Amino acid sequence: MSALRRKFGDDYQVVTTSSSGSGLQPQGPGQGPQQQLVPKKKRQRFVDKNGRCNVQHGNLGSETSRYLSDLFTTLVDLKWRWNLFIFILTYTVAWLFMASMWWVIAYTRGDLNKAHVGNYTPCVANVYNFPSAFLFFIETEATIGYGYRYITDKCPEGIILFLFQSILGSIVDAFLIGCMFIKMSQPKKRAETLMFSEHAVISMRDGKLTLMFRVGNLRNSHMVSAQIRCKLLKE
Repeated sequence: MSALRRKFGDDYQVVTTSSSGSGLQPQGPGQGPQQQLVPKKKRQRFVDKNGRCNVQHGNLGSETSRYLSDLFTTLVDLKWRWNLFIFILTYTVAWLFMASMWWVIAYTRGDLNKAHVGNYTPCVANVYNFPSAFLFFIETEATIGYGYRYITDKCPEGIILFLFQSILGSIVDAFLIGCMFIKMSQPKKRAETLMFSEHAVISMRDGKLTLMFRVGNLRNSHMVSAQIRCKLLKE
């Protein structure tokens, strides 16, 4: 049995079968019970070996509103693929919205049809369609400033929109970049270089029975003020 265990590992268990009381052929002389390998049923763990707890809360009531009430922490706790998706989606929607606002101003003032008139002063110079309005917004938002498209002093609504764009851009940048920075600075993968002993033992320690296991750090850097929490589950 020990040889079978070493060969197939702990994912299989040895089951002894007998042909008595079944429709199998009768055994010949010298034949005893047969042994076969049966895959073990994997049991759900309350706590994984990497320290992650598998217990999830359910049926709490108004769970979605609780997560949305603390939106910043919810974004930080999301997986990376969802963070990147929300990051790209938010910037894309904000850029298209603000570019549309600049295009609406140029359209209502008639700048799209008079952009090439020599003595006409538009709200934004050299903006005559939506792509040019989008490029103007990107140049101002990213502080590129090529100098080809610019706001003139004949457009008070453009000045107000420019102030709103600056405030909205600062809020979006602070929220999303802060979220990404905090998520990157969290040492969630630090446990990957911490090794725990495969088995725990119970032995006498200072005259008392003590549960003991070993913890090893693969990195050369030291862990300051490290804390270990253990959970004991028993029937």
